[in-house]
Amino acid sequence: MLPALALIAHDAKKDEMVAFARAHADKLARYRLFATGTTGGRIADACPDLDITRLKSGPLGGDQQIGAMIAEGRLQGMIFLVDPLSPMPHDVDVKALMRLALVYNVPMALNRSTADILLRSARLAGLLSTSQTPEVETSAS
Repeated sequence: MLPALALIAHDAKKDEMVAFARAHADKLARYRLFATGTTGGRIADACPDLDITRLKSGPLGGDQQIGAMIAEGRLQGMIFLVDPLSPMPHDVDVKALMRLALVYNVPMALNRSTADILLRSARLAGLLSTSQTPEVETSAS
């Protein structure tokens, strides 16, 4: 079974998430993808070949759905492009999701640079990682 990856983006970061998905569609195709509502729809429109399961919108329960997946051990990683400059009315939900990722030791990228690194991670690919094998070989990407 393919490892599972969650994709979430605040409103001001949705274009960046779509650009990220386009740039890494080949790598993302190796995962079972789950995304909150609008983000998932935008990615599906931009990358129709990706198999993405859309959950509810973040403020309407999508963040909690992803949190439950983390708590149940069903996610191997999360990319959550956060906009630190905009007020978030559902900030408590966002913090709870981040807390669960920390508690369950789920790799989590909060910006594009870290997301790029996370996709090269041997751990995210379901491989055992040691100091001798910190990343998946570039030729495998």
